Amino acid sequence: MSSPRTSHQHGVALIEFALTLPVLLVLTFITTEFGRALYQYNTLTKAVRDAARYLSVQDPMIATSDPQGLITKAKNLVVFGNVVGTGDPLTIGLSVSQVPKPTWQHAGASPVINTVTIRIAGCATSAPPCYKFTPLVSSVFGVTFGTVNFSDISATMRAPL
Repeated sequence: MSSPRTSHQHGVALIEFALTLPVLLVLTFITTEFGRALYQYNTLTKAVRDAARYLSVQDPMIATSDPQGLITKAKNLVVFGNVVGTGDPLTIGLSVSQVPKPTWQHAGASPVINTVTIRIAGCATSAPPCYKFTPLVSSVFGVTFGTVNFSDISATMRAPL
């Protein structure tokens, strides 16, 4: 038998839970999508670094004449994680067209230092075609999650002497 004081409290916890559940779910989705964005950014940073390392050991003359398709292989390394260009892109929405042609720079006289820079065009700083993070869940309880426009993701490596 319940006392008169507790009889007024039946179902209050359930109503409080129902009122706070949408807020908790929105916070969960925001945290999850933010974590995915960071994960994708790290994945792209590593892919660009790998492609810069791949190009740094190549002859800088491939900037003008590339009979073996080494630049295309480097772009495939950025997008697919392999030089062949097979499989799914490393991140949703990433394509080879979003990876501009790498640039080589020469500095110094003795010895000449060669560096190569490769990048993914981010929509925050580059014109289309560019890469932007798209969340898996577009909206929850009327809260819309927009896309995240990354800046250019680039890596520069020096060619070994």
